[in-house]
Amino acid sequence: MAIAAPPMNGAPPGRPGSHSAVPRELGPLARKIAEEPIADAISPVVLTGVARIVEFLLVVLTGAAVHAVWLYPSEGFEPIYLIIELAVATAAILAFQMVDIYNVQAFRSHVYQLGRLWVAWTAVFLIALALSFFAKHEYFFSRAWTAGWYVTGMVVLFAFRIGLGWLVRHWADQGRLIRRVVIVGGGREGEALVRAIGAEAHSDLRICGVFDDRGDDRSPSVVAGVPKLGTVDDLVEFTRRTRVDLILVSLPLTAEDRVLQMARKLWVLPVDVRLAAHMNRLRFRPRAYSYIGNIPVLDIFDKPIADWNLVIKSVFDRVAAFLILVAISPVMLATALAIKLDSKGPVFFKQRRLGFNNEVIEVYKFRSLRHEHSDPDAKRVVTKGDDRVTRVGRFIRKTSIDELPQLINVLRGDLSLVGPRPHAIHAPLANKLWDDVVDGYFARHRVKPGITGWAQINGWRGELDTPEKLQQRVEHDLYYIENWSLLFDLYILLRTPFALLETENAY
Repeated sequence: MAIAAPPMNGAPPGRPGSHSAVPRELGPLARKIAEEPIADAISPVVLTGVARIVEFLLVVLTGAAVHAVWLYPSEGFEPIYLIIELAVATAAILAFQMVDIYNVQAFRSHVYQLGRLWVAWTAVFLIALALSFFAKHEYFFSRAWTAGWYVTGMVVLFAFRIGLGWLVRHWADQGRLIRRVVIVGGGREGEALVRAIGAEAHSDLRICGVFDDRGDDRSPSVVAGVPKLGTVDDLVEFTRRTRVDLILVSLPLTAEDRVLQMARKLWVLPVDVRLAAHMNRLRFRPRAYSYIGNIPVLDIFDKPIADWNLVIKSVFDRVAAFLILVAISPVMLATALAIKLDSKGPVFFKQRRLGFNNEVIEVYKFRSLRHEHSDPDAKRVVTKGDDRVTRVGRFIRKTSIDELPQLINVLRGDLSLVGPRPHAIHAPLANKLWDDVVDGYFARHRVKPGITGWAQINGWRGELDTPEKLQQRVEHDLYYIENWSLLFDLYILLRTPFALLETENAY
């Protein structure tokens, strides 16, 4: 079970739970590694799930195809054959799971997976034939269809697995099926952890480097052949510049203060964080651990919205955004015309904001300020009665119509429909940047930002002119991240039109 996020107001001196939007300067080696081109990761969970779905469909379709060729011309359509095809396909997937060929390592090996695939596929048909015999239905089904389906299905499944194996090896060469790991703690525990990972025969872990706040003999510059790249604060910046899939903390459980200090620094990152327990003399029951290879670990933080949840949310965002854009296109056209007639300047306006993992994105908006007062970095917050706002701009800001072009950002993948609102890079509050006002502010960037969110439908939209308002918005954002579900997104979307009726803080 993952440890709960540290309270935002409980960070020790120096605000380790918050990190400035200004990039931290990394050392030469860390900067070089961070700047290496890295392809996006592919989730093994999603990959194996897709393989199951494809093979289920292939089994059903091959059975149907053989039926169409051998039986349909003479016997027509028989529903019982479809039921059998679905049952055999289900049994085949279960059999393939039992012989352990639904994992990335199996996909890479033709000999391993094809041999086991043949054994499982044959066993399914033998069991099906035995059941039909004991049920006295062996003469009811066509032997030609049965034999044809068995042979054709095996050929099709072999062809799919060979193609999948080639694709998996190609992705592995690109680094998309490798988990990029960094280790926190470079002492004796860190060295033992590096060696334990290296001893795994088929490990998918690739260690990028070691990070440690200590600079004395307890933390050498090279740990078991892996270079030390900097401090934990450097790690936060490193993770924002390159892909990091897993952080392994190699501190002993007895170092409680140091573990908590690390946790408060790392919980703002969209990365799985685990505490390695390979050297702890205090042993828990095996079920208390999760395992990375043979290494026992305790879960500290999980990456929010990962694997299938990420796929589901991304598909939902794009499909729903497209449908909404089509539905509101008359409103968009009318708004564009009104802006053009009301004041000089372009219809659309791009503003630089902080997106997922502090990545700078440009979001689209309908222009609501006079063109000569454009402020792409939002250094000056719009306030009540602001003379920079046009007549049309005042209306579209109150009704949030100015935000509708951000549906284009959703289609591009920069935003989600629902998520923490993306704040402008240099937006100030009492002459301070927002991350200087609220500890742990950047933890809201662990997921992709959204057009609407939990904070907005609970009244925390519009101007943020006090630390208390910003605190409330961040707390609502963090609640959303920790409790996300597709139903939660749907609920927020359905509530949003009613929340827009409250215009007290929208200027």
